[in-house]
Amino acid sequence: MPVRSLCGALLLSALALRAAPAQAHFELQAPASWRPQDALGSPQKLGPCGDEAGGAPTGLVTAFAPGQQIDVTIDERIFHPGHYRIALSVLDRSELPAEPPVTPGSTDCGTAPVQDPPVFPVLADGVFLHTQAFSGPQTVRLTLPAGVTCTACTLQVIEFMSDHALNVPGGCFYHHCADLSIQVGTVTPPAGPGAPGGVPGGSPSSGGGCSTTHGAPGLAVLLLVGGLALRRRRRARGGAPGAR
Repeated sequence: MPVRSLCGALLLSALALRAAPAQAHFELQAPASWRPQDALGSPQKLGPCGDEAGGAPTGLVTAFAPGQQIDVTIDERIFHPGHYRIALSVLDRSELPAEPPVTPGSTDCGTAPVQDPPVFPVLADGVFLHTQAFSGPQTVRLTLPAGVTCTACTLQVIEFMSDHALNVPGGCFYHHCADLSIQVGTVTPPAGPGAPGGVPGGSPSSGGGCSTTHGAPGLAVLLLVGGLALRRRRRARGGAPGAR
């Protein structure tokens, strides 16, 4: 191929690559995803939960209590400006809200409204709003509704990409879900040092009784003090054996 033709072909290829829409991907790290994810977080295009691929789900169900604080963590593997929305369905996934309407830009997805304040089943909207790439995974702490219980409910996290061309399927959104159980009396580890009733690095303190961790040293101190007091009393009485 002549040099001029080769250069022209390379230039056209470079322009085509530059014009091709970049793909944004994110991984749901917590709570545990309902299905396996690859290194970029796929499958995630088809709503409501990244249903475009077959394969067995993970079977993982994360247990929480009503009104508990939970951490939702995502890792955006390929950057696109935009934001995230988090919602909860109680009976089945048909309760998950529709994706927000999109006002397209001239060449991309444009804008989507943010629900502020969020109305259930939306738990949070406009989360992780960003115009630059994240430096690492992002976490938001949410409070589950106090009056909601379920044995098999779905937490949905969707990403809106503002400068993305339409996905087929998925439009301007990517989707992930986690299967939850929300039951009264559920015992779960504290979400972190700030969690209600949680003690950093340990467990909630006891309301009474003796602790094997703290009781033994305390008893030893009491015995030592008592022994010293008894010796002093004997010395004060002349140290006579059998003195009362």
